[in-house]
Amino acid sequence: MFRYVRTDKGLSLIELIVTITILGILAAGVMPLIRNTAVRSKEIELRRNLRIIRIAIDDCKKIYDKVPNNVSPGNGFPKNLQELVDGIDNPDKANPGKVKLLRRKVLNPLDPKSLEDEKKWGWELRCYKDEPGSSTWCGDDVYDVYAPQDGIALDGTKYKEW
Repeated sequence: MFRYVRTDKGLSLIELIVTITILGILAAGVMPLIRNTAVRSKEIELRRNLRIIRIAIDDCKKIYDKVPNNVSPGNGFPKNLQELVDGIDNPDKANPGKVKLLRRKVLNPLDPKSLEDEKKWGWELRCYKDEPGSSTWCGDDVYDVYAPQDGIALDGTKYKEW
């Protein structure tokens, strides 16, 4: 009566197919999340770098505006981005010297050629005279920076609008 009890150990073909199918469904759900992680980290770095450069530009203007009856030429904005790293001449005659606003170049993470771009570091620039949405730079000073990429971020906004 107990002779027909099955003692074989192992998996049947159907059990193996069901297991592989379940693992495939789980992997298909995880793959988009993994792909978006790399894009999301570059977008976070892009926002952070834009914020760093814009704060440095604003600090340059604040230093210029602190001195009453400033006789320095210009409007207080840096002539180029490298000036933020090299330092600006302190317009306050009581504290002569250079004021450095950035420690190093702040590159565009979405632009692989930004290391080679000596003047703009992979960014597009706007000067004080330009319109807010302008895509050209007059070359007089650096009032704002923006990412030149045409892509759309994960949140649905354009990189150029950041």
